[in-house]
Amino acid sequence: MSSNVRGTERGDAAHSPSHGGIAVGGWVVFAAVLMIFVGLMTLFQGIAAIAKDDVFVTTRNYVYQFSLSGWGWVHLILGIIMVLAGIALFKGALWARFLGVALAGLGMIANFMWLPYYPFWAMLLIAIDVIVIWALCAAPRLPQS
Repeated sequence: MSSNVRGTERGDAAHSPSHGGIAVGGWVVFAAVLMIFVGLMTLFQGIAAIAKDDVFVTTRNYVYQFSLSGWGWVHLILGIIMVLAGIALFKGALWARFLGVALAGLGMIANFMWLPYYPFWAMLLIAIDVIVIWALCAAPRLPQS
């Protein structure tokens, strides 16, 4: 017997999220929350580096020698952009997913270069950036309207 029911196929109906607003896929929401968290922590890390240069201990003869205030500005700007991209992810913007992957990659590079200043925190943020990239790439594509 055949059915004359029109609509989506059986597998698509269970996995397609509502398009627009806050109703986006679970992986995208997960990535957005983590991205906002990492962005805020990066922002605070940048503020701490700019405000108090003597808080962090630097390693001698580090290959990527850069002033701590300079790294603070890099982290501050990167953190602000990450928070804004994380907020855009809640709206379901496809461009925000691509930007999120790029920013998480830049965050990994910046935190790798930040290792001599605050190793444990840098490794933790690198790990969270890897999870953000994975969640953004694993999320199903939203339907076009």
